[in-house]
Amino acid sequence: MSGPVVICLDKFRGSLSAAAAGAALADGLRSVRPELEVTVLPVADGGEGTVEAVLAAGWTAVACRVTGPDGRPVDARLAVRGDRAVVELAQASGLALLDRPQPLTAGTRGTGELVRAALDHGCRHVVLAVGGSASTDGGAGLLQALGAKVLDGDGAEVPPGGAALRSVARVDLSGLDPRLAGCAITLASDVDNPLLGPSGAAAVFGPQKGATADDVGVLERGLARWADRVAAATGSDLSAAPGAGAAGGAGFAALAVLGALRRPGIDVVLDELEADRCLATAGLVVVGEGRLDEQSLHGKAPVGVAARTPPGVPVVAVSGQCTVPAERLRAAGITGSWTLLDEAGGDLSLALSGARELLVRIGRRLADRPSTVPASTPSTSREENSP
Repeated sequence: MSGPVVICLDKFRGSLSAAAAGAALADGLRSVRPELEVTVLPVADGGEGTVEAVLAAGWTAVACRVTGPDGRPVDARLAVRGDRAVVELAQASGLALLDRPQPLTAGTRGTGELVRAALDHGCRHVVLAVGGSASTDGGAGLLQALGAKVLDGDGAEVPPGGAALRSVARVDLSGLDPRLAGCAITLASDVDNPLLGPSGAAAVFGPQKGATADDVGVLERGLARWADRVAAATGSDLSAAPGAGAAGGAGFAALAVLGALRRPGIDVVLDELEADRCLATAGLVVVGEGRLDEQSLHGKAPVGVAARTPPGVPVVAVSGQCTVPAERLRAAGITGSWTLLDEAGGDLSLALSGARELLVRIGRRLADRPSTVPASTPSTSREENSP
C-alpha cells in the first residue's frame, strides 16, 4: 500500500457502533502490522448513528431532554460545530424508543425540539438526519414544536400522530420560529418516496412501524388531508417531491415548510466529516455495515464511500453478512468482501455476540493481504436478527 488504511464502517446493528466496529478492525490490522497508518472514520447514511459519526470526528454533543414519540420525555443529543448542527430524528422520534409500536399516535414533536435547541445554540445550518422513525405524522409534530399551529375545525390543536391528521382544518405558520428564516436545512435521506400513494409514507413504511392494513388506510387519509392543508398555507404542493415520504412524512414537512434541500444521507455525512481529504491519500479503504445487501447498493454508506474513493484505490467490504454477488460488488467499486458470518463458520449467534473479536480476526487477515482480498460467497442467512 502506498497510503494509510481508511476504515469507514457504518454501525453493525445489534452488535457494535460504527466507531467500535472500526476500532476493532484497526486493532486487528495493527496487531499484525504495527507500522500501518490506520484512520478510523465512522460513517452513517443519514439515519441512526449519524450524530455519533460526527461526534467521533470532533463535533460537540449537546444533551437535550425532548418529547419522545409517545409523549414521554427522552434524552437525546445533537451535534454542533460552529454554526452547524446535526439533528438525528431517531434520537427523539425513533421506533426504538417505544415499548411497542404506536403507528397511529406516535409523533415527531421531539425532533422539532432538537431543531429548536440547535437554533438556541446559534446554528444557521441544520442537517436533519431522518431514518428509524416511529411516526407517520407527516412531520406535523416537528412543525408544532417550531411554532406552527395545526388546528381542527373548532380551532383546537390536533393531537399527536398520523390518525389525528384527518381532522386538520387549517395550518397556521405565522408563529414559526423566526430564526428559521436565516437557517439552511438539509434533509439527509436516501429515501426518495413521495408522501402519498402506493409508494408513499403510509403504504411503504407504515407496516414497518406496526400499522395494519386498516391503519395504513387511516394514515393515508390523514396524510392526504395534511398535504392539502399545508399546500393551502404555503401556496405550493410538495407532497409528490422525492423524499417527502421519508420518516413518515417528516421529509414533507422539512421540504414544504422549512425549505429544506434533500441530499443523500451518506454524501451529507461524508461532507460534514471532510472525508474526501482522508480518502484522497488512502492506500486501502474498508467499508461495511451489519448487513450488505441489495438495499446497500442504493445510497447506503458502503457504496457511498466507494463512490467517493479516488480511482485506483482498492475498496473492500467488511460486514456482518453479505448477500450481494461478487460481480455486483465489483460494479459498485468494491473488490472484495469479508463477513463476520463466514468468520464465525455460519453461526449467526456467534456473529452477533462475538462481533468485536471476529472483526479483530478479519483485521489480521486484511493485514496479510489488504489489497488482494478475495470476495466471499454471499451468505443466505435470514435478514431478521442480522448482525
